Amino acid sequence: MKNIFICISMLLTFVLAISDQVFAQWVQTNGPYDGDVNCLANSGTNIFAGTHDGVFLSTNNGANWTSVNTGMRDYNHDPYSVYALAINDTNIFAGTSGSVFLSTDNGANWTSINTGLTNTVVCAFTVNGINIFAGTYGSGVFLSTDNGANWTAVNTGLTNTYISSLAVNGSNIFAGTFADPTKTYESGVFLSTNNGANWTAVNAGIYVSSLSVNGTNIFAGTWFNGIFRSTNNGANWTTVNTGLTNTYVMSLVVSGTNIFAGSYGSVFLSTNNGANWTAVDTGLTNTYVMSLVVSGVNLFAGTDYNGVVWRRPLSEMITSVVSLNEIPSRFNLKQNYPNPFNPTTMISYQLPVSSFVSLKIYDILGKLITTLINERQSVGNHSIKFNATNLPSGVYFYSLEAGTHKDTKKFLLLK
Repeated sequence: MKNIFICISMLLTFVLAISDQVFAQWVQTNGPYDGDVNCLANSGTNIFAGTHDGVFLSTNNGANWTSVNTGMRDYNHDPYSVYALAINDTNIFAGTSGSVFLSTDNGANWTSINTGLTNTVVCAFTVNGINIFAGTYGSGVFLSTDNGANWTAVNTGLTNTYISSLAVNGSNIFAGTFADPTKTYESGVFLSTNNGANWTAVNAGIYVSSLSVNGTNIFAGTWFNGIFRSTNNGANWTTVNTGLTNTYVMSLVVSGTNIFAGSYGSVFLSTNNGANWTAVDTGLTNTYVMSLVVSGVNLFAGTDYNGVVWRRPLSEMITSVVSLNEIPSRFNLKQNYPNPFNPTTMISYQLPVSSFVSLKIYDILGKLITTLINERQSVGNHSIKFNATNLPSGVYFYSLEAGTHKDTKKFLLLK
């Protein structure tokens, strides 16, 4: 009898091990089944997929997808191909093959917003406060400061106007460019430090497909050449391809200190700012990954050809993930620790939903000292170290904006 129990115990252990292998993998969601998934974006629990047949919405982690294209149709009454999506509070922007569209009701209705936009093929967006930047195919970058009602070209110094990607890091805007069909201009990365008024080439000779920011690290995913990283706002770049078995990188997304890369061959993860990459593609039968987005505790991947979205829990790939029962129920900016401090302190906060986050430091007169964070972040608990080595003793303030929430706290630097 004892031997029977031992055998049963061993069998159960084996079954559980097999089950872990089966479920610890990517799962295909139920759609959207309409061509390439060019881009993904999320707003709270809503996930939007931009495809060659318009925009699709899922409100239940991909269990169902619904076409949401009212107002987004061409002269043949077909939905436009959607190349880029951006979310700014309750506003959703879609860059398409023929217009920029705006929805203020979670995609139920769309309005064309092209005033001042001389090229309506829009491939990229980035948001920096009230500034919305749109990258076009052949006419450079356009800026709107009124939620897309009006657009102005901001291209001085931008010698390649075929924009594939945009990213923001504090006051710096980065534009990735790809092959110019006329072969007149060299592709690469351009930097603007004044909201697009002027641009400077900071990395030439690479076809850039995607850009992403993780703290002081700027990552550029490229066609053919893998991933490049800059730690000094584009002044210098280093190839970071160790473990990256496919160097055709289409998408990049950051989750905390982790970076995911979608390529034409796999999804890769780096937990050390690109120094090493590991494939995390178990169960992913379509490895042509066009787009990535983090929503809640899951990573979603949009694929090529069969046009479906895949889902995998972050906890299967990385360990420092907020579990479902740890998701914050409300927005909360905590008091820094230690306080008073000299010269460093930690600032922590909680996000109940994925939001565009801005964290800024001000002096007692209200003058902006620095911007610590200016990017979209996932739901959960976040912390960042503030180093005041170059500041004099005194009272300062840190102010956090996340979606419609804003809070400010005072802290004291004592040297």
